[in-house]
Amino acid sequence: MEIGTPETVKEVLINADQLRSRVAELGAQITADYDGKNPLFVCILKGAVMFLTDLLKNVNIPSQVDFMQVSSYGGATESSGIVKIIKDLDISAEGRHVVIVEDIVDTGITMKHLIELLSARRPASLNICALLDKKERRLVEIPLTYVGFEIPNAFVVGYGLDYAEYYRNLPFIGVLDPQVYRS
Repeated sequence: MEIGTPETVKEVLINADQLRSRVAELGAQITADYDGKNPLFVCILKGAVMFLTDLLKNVNIPSQVDFMQVSSYGGATESSGIVKIIKDLDISAEGRHVVIVEDIVDTGITMKHLIELLSARRPASLNICALLDKKERRLVEIPLTYVGFEIPNAFVVGYGLDYAEYYRNLPFIGVLDPQVYRS
């Protein structure tokens, strides 16, 4: 079983058409909600890049984009609970309508840390747009404003989500065969 190959994905949870359709809906909702507000989209690297790219194609208002990179997983399949900022914002969040764009909210620990960090920078508003919500694993309650899909407690890859930096290029979201990360 070779890591990074589609054959190691045991089940497709969300196919490319479902992703495309739901991301378009989220973009339309954000366009309506932020009309006249010039939001700052904060993409959480690396997993949310594909989601952000498609989302912005469906947001039809002036906006800016910046990136943050945080780590709480390293090369593991479980969060360590320790959040490390690897890349911070280049654009000031002060007085801005900030939308955090995240690939998946799992335990909520990383997102709680990001909310606290960005709230201290005094944005006009702060909301979260998560492609995937894994509520079963939540340890910290997180207010998600926009959610693409609620998913079960499974290790998922594809459409930006990875295991050991592989699988991000898959056009769907699927459940990784546990044999890949248990070997």
